[in-house]
Amino acid sequence: MLGLRPAVAEPAGSADDPLTRDVVRAVEVELGRILDEILCRAHETDPVFAREVAERVSAFVRRGGKRLRTAFVWCGWRAAGGAGGIAAVVSTGAALELVQACALIHDDVMDGSSLRRGAPAMHVEFARMHLAAQMNGPSRAFASSTAVLAGDLALAWADDLLTEAALGSPYGIRLHREWQSMRTEMVAGQYRDLRAQATGSAGLEEALAIATLKSALYTIERPLALGAALSGADASLTKTLRSAGRCAGLAFQLRDDLLGAFGDPDLTGKPADDDLRTRKLTYLLAVGRGLADASGDEAAADTLKPGTAPLSDDAVRRMRTVLERTGARAVVEAKIGELAAASLRHFDRAGAEPLVGREFAALVERVSGPTSKCSGGPV
Repeated sequence: MLGLRPAVAEPAGSADDPLTRDVVRAVEVELGRILDEILCRAHETDPVFAREVAERVSAFVRRGGKRLRTAFVWCGWRAAGGAGGIAAVVSTGAALELVQACALIHDDVMDGSSLRRGAPAMHVEFARMHLAAQMNGPSRAFASSTAVLAGDLALAWADDLLTEAALGSPYGIRLHREWQSMRTEMVAGQYRDLRAQATGSAGLEEALAIATLKSALYTIERPLALGAALSGADASLTKTLRSAGRCAGLAFQLRDDLLGAFGDPDLTGKPADDDLRTRKLTYLLAVGRGLADASGDEAAADTLKPGTAPLSDDAVRRMRTVLERTGARAVVEAKIGELAAASLRHFDRAGAEPLVGREFAALVERVSGPTSKCSGGPV
């Protein structure tokens, strides 16, 4: 365990300085402190490992993202009454940022993505290190294997921090159970994603299952439930908050699908064509295939059909055109709006104070994004 206790006061905010912003700042401070301590211990364990692996993971965590999961933990905690101190909320938020680092590092390896948060993906960094040091063997195999270890390391750090938060909370058992479920869901979602690629699945239900397990649950639903657990929420309230989180989480993932097809890498911090180039099963692609089949548009169906070979730049451009022409992009935009509205209705039933409701609504608008264009940044 880390032996740390966040020294933060109850944040004081206003409409111009949202409370979630204060919590995010507190988590940034806490992450910095935690990572400094972890790196000291890593250097004591082995200086080569610390320099080449632990320091890279630490740098990746520090550089970023929107810290959305932290904000949703706070919303769940406050919606359930905000019992206890803010310290456990900060620790839980920091743990989520570490598990997010694990997920992104592993996901980039599995997807072969080269860019993350505006910088080379972790496995790309390790490949460059291998080449620069003139190591033996294929750099790609070394890089992939080492990136898996880097992701595992981030997860171990996350588990240590969450365990300490649970031990210090009167509701620690509930907190830990939510965490356990979240970790299993993440692995299940990642496997379903890989399996869909291997089987050439093109179904809409399959795409929704992947989006839910791989992203929606651990991005919003489980953070809300983790926050609620810290405040001792009963089963009924937790269920209501989870419903709100699932809808918002799906809206987030569908927006990410659009960013993956039409986004600007300078804004998103990741490539804009990886999903299309590999024909990954997303809700967007499943909708496009369904619309093409329903309209008898054989050319569109052929353009969007499943496959294993990476597509050329021209083929990717054709896919974007088809997704526009069939109306798939518009359908997904509409679905995002429906999910965001449903999320707010569920959260209203939680009976949270108006300030918390406004914070949650602002966050949902942030994750669901604008409906007229694709923008955004790394998460």
